[in-house]
Amino acid sequence: MGREFGNLTRMRHVITYSLSPFEQRAFPNYFSKGVPNVLRRIQASALRVAPPFVVFYLVYTWGMEEFEKSKRKNPAVYENDK
Repeated sequence: MGREFGNLTRMRHVITYSLSPFEQRAFPNYFSKGVPNVLRRIQASALRVAPPFVVFYLVYTWGMEEFEKSKRKNPAVYENDK
């Protein structure tokens, strides 16, 4: 009746290759090459990423301490009250 889906048009000078799913390896060298590569990339970018996080943490903790101090009442203001 017509061409099947996937072969609807004829393309010239285009070469396609395919590999059977049974011949493929889903995770080749995952533990031997993948994990060390991730560790290497983390180590390479740690000096660029870590300092802003450390500065943000220090500023955040300082700000929270100052906020908690500002919520407290000063006892010297209320010494003469009865």
